[in-house]
Amino acid sequence: MKTIINEVENEIIINKSRFIAVLIPINDKSKVYIKLDEIKSKYKDATHYCYGYIINSLEKCFDDGEPSGTAGMPILNVLKNNNLTNILCVVVRYFGGIKLGAGGLVRAYSSAATQAILKCDFGFLEKGYKITIEFDYDNIKNIDYILNNIHVIKQFDEKVIYTFSISEDDINILDNVLKYSKIVDKSNITIIKGD
Repeated sequence: MKTIINEVENEIIINKSRFIAVLIPINDKSKVYIKLDEIKSKYKDATHYCYGYIINSLEKCFDDGEPSGTAGMPILNVLKNNNLTNILCVVVRYFGGIKLGAGGLVRAYSSAATQAILKCDFGFLEKGYKITIEFDYDNIKNIDYILNNIHVIKQFDEKVIYTFSISEDDINILDNVLKYSKIVDKSNITIIKGD
């Protein structure tokens, strides 16, 4: 799945109404409301704060006083049609005095989200694990050989602790290397998989 790398903001004006789309990379539902509060604080006198988000398989949208289905759902649909995940899109509206009607609102909110996405840099999410291995000092050379292409954070204490991220595909390779390797004494290695 695709996600955005940085926060992006874009403004469009339709019939004197300002629509400010803010796209935010996000991976935790609890942060959605923190970001909403920040946006409401920045744009204090706006008329509506409509949004849609996708975090992994969780989706939600909100019309914030606009007619039902004319703001949040169009925003969410733009995110889905662009195959995005771990993203929050908030469209702030300053009412300009001219009513747009249901169709006009759908087009306006969709357009605001779409034009903001055009300004984004994208990254791809890969399922994987954060791995911590703990082992005796006499295994350092062998473990370094196995992990030679992986960025490792090393910690030296009573035992050696390596922490690194690995894709879901590569975890099988790592398991097999450690399982079948004759160069490592596996009885002295502890592997902890995290997210």
